[in-house]
Amino acid sequence: MSHISVQASPLPVAPEADPYPSRVANKPQITARQDPVVYGKAIEGPLDEQALAQYEENGFLQFDALLQLDELESVIQELDRLRQDEALKATPQCVIEPESRETRSIFAVHEISAIMRGLCAHPKLAAIAQQLLGSEVYVHQSRINFKQGFHGEPFYWHSDFETWHVEDGMPSMRAVSCSIALTANLPYNGPLMLIPGSHRHFVSCVGETPEDHYKQSLRRQELGVPDEDSLTQLVRNGGVVSPTGPVGSVTFFECNTMHGSNSNITPYPRSNFFVVYNSIENPLVDPFCGLPPRPNHISERQRLIRVKDL
Repeated sequence: MSHISVQASPLPVAPEADPYPSRVANKPQITARQDPVVYGKAIEGPLDEQALAQYEENGFLQFDALLQLDELESVIQELDRLRQDEALKATPQCVIEPESRETRSIFAVHEISAIMRGLCAHPKLAAIAQQLLGSEVYVHQSRINFKQGFHGEPFYWHSDFETWHVEDGMPSMRAVSCSIALTANLPYNGPLMLIPGSHRHFVSCVGETPEDHYKQSLRRQELGVPDEDSLTQLVRNGGVVSPTGPVGSVTFFECNTMHGSNSNITPYPRSNFFVVYNSIENPLVDPFCGLPPRPNHISERQRLIRVKDL
């Protein structure tokens, strides 16, 4: 197994210091994670000790049949309705592919669809998120990512936490993403890819964040992405996995796990629903880049409604 060169951050960190600085230096840097990975215990939810240990080690958990097809029939119908809604394409919540008029992503789906809101609050999903984060949770972000057949564009490697910390002001690594397959995720239609173990290291990125960066980055991210040397170190140490599965398969991955996906040049569409659960004890502060926060439909900071109350 390859060794990752880590520059340890001095401890303890002063309250006013940023434990995860990024986009402030002219060279990238890999530093050690400062936060726990698992906050809850086996007796506090559906995951046993083995599952929690796997999440601690790898930064993700995959369930091939956590949700049944009959539970998702109305969700899949809603997915198609939202994708074809031309009025929705004109709203800030909708992101269009850079080379076409196809819908790439729809954000804050739980705010515009009662069906999707119900999926965010599904007891099986909420229970796992609350156990991993050791507290009640709220929806930091919800979105649908579409990859149409032949035309689905890639999502480059990135740590969600790096962006959420720098541009949204998420203080700590105490959030988890839940990816729900609404079409089959196949090895060849651009499925999610993850680097196991990468969540234990923070990769600082290079380049000052411009104002309204999200308007470009959500279509094609070029800033706030890791450098190739850092990615090579992470992959040499942990490899790359791609948790594929049928409709209803679910992947939970830690907010700092490095991930991405290839383009889809097959006829088979790939559509996933993502809900990001953040601990109610980890509310957003001012963005660490010093700029105004991104809009609420991208990062919730106004309505911290516990999932149980959705």
